[in-house]
Amino acid sequence: MKKSKLINTQLSLAIARLGHGQALTIGDCGLPISEKTQRIDLALTHGVPGFMETLDVVLTEQQVEEVVIAEELATVSPALFEQLTARIAQLEQDQDRDVTLTMVSHETFKTLSDESLAVVRTGECTPYANIILRSGVVF
Repeated sequence: MKKSKLINTQLSLAIARLGHGQALTIGDCGLPISEKTQRIDLALTHGVPGFMETLDVVLTEQQVEEVVIAEELATVSPALFEQLTARIAQLEQDQDRDVTLTMVSHETFKTLSDESLAVVRTGECTPYANIILRSGVVF
C-alpha cells in the first residue's frame, strides 16, 4: 500500500505519467471536459470533495512549475483566490523554487484545460474554482 496521501489509482497514475511541461487540471463540478481528455471524476455531491482539499493532496505528489487560473476567480470568488495564492506561495517554499502564476480569461482556460493530460472533477461549487498545474522537474 502507498505511504503517501494520494490513494486514488487513476489520479496517482495520471500524475506519474506527467512529463515536464505537461498539465493536470483540477476543476469544479461545472467545468466542461472534452471527450478527448481523460476525466477523473471524484465528485460525490455538491462540495465533496472540495477544490482546495483535492489540490492539497495533488500537490503532495506533483512537482509544479506553473499554475494557470481564470482571471475571473479574483473578482467573483475572492476568498478562494486568496486561499489559492497563499497555497501557491507555500508551494514555492515547499519546492524551493518559483511557481509562475498565469491568469487567463475563463474561455481561454477552458481551451487550455482540453490540452491537459487529465482533468480531475471535484464536487466544488465555487465559481471559477479551476486550476491547471503544469509539471516541473524534480532535478
